[in-house]
Amino acid sequence: MKLSSSEQEKMALEHQAAKIFMAAYEHDSGLEIRHLWHNRPSKPDVSCRLEGKRLDMEIAHLYGTELEAKQILGRDLNEGTCLELRNLDIVTQPDERLLKALNRILANKSQKQYRSQRVWLVIRNAHPAWDRAQIEALRDKIDVPPTHPFEQIWMVGDWAGESGIIKLFPCAIH
Repeated sequence: MKLSSSEQEKMALEHQAAKIFMAAYEHDSGLEIRHLWHNRPSKPDVSCRLEGKRLDMEIAHLYGTELEAKQILGRDLNEGTCLELRNLDIVTQPDERLLKALNRILANKSQKQYRSQRVWLVIRNAHPAWDRAQIEALRDKIDVPPTHPFEQIWMVGDWAGESGIIKLFPCAIH
């Protein structure tokens, strides 16, 4: 099955985000996480082996508004992405946009079902004006739905992963 150029780009972004997350997770935890591969649509986006056991990961990217996403990616977006971001365009405060965009991703992904024993959600912050410190400052306002299919939920703090990863669920006591 031949993928369209936008599907290939989406897959490349997911692969890149997963590799960044895996390197940070292995560094922070000391646990070996290896061998990345992509899945078909009924499964989470990518899979790997954590300590030799299969782990599936659903990958999402956090943008601010539709316009910001277009600027970050340097191109037009598909209609589904535009619908998710369009309502954020009217919110003006950066922290409020970050929180609304993140909570929207969490709400949307919590509704999904996967044919998998073990799924983690990994959200990559794609917005250059936001970083790990801002995300952590909003931690108490982040709305992880009470029911979702994820064993763990993580964020990559910035596009390149330089600021590290943040565990959103289950939350450590702080």
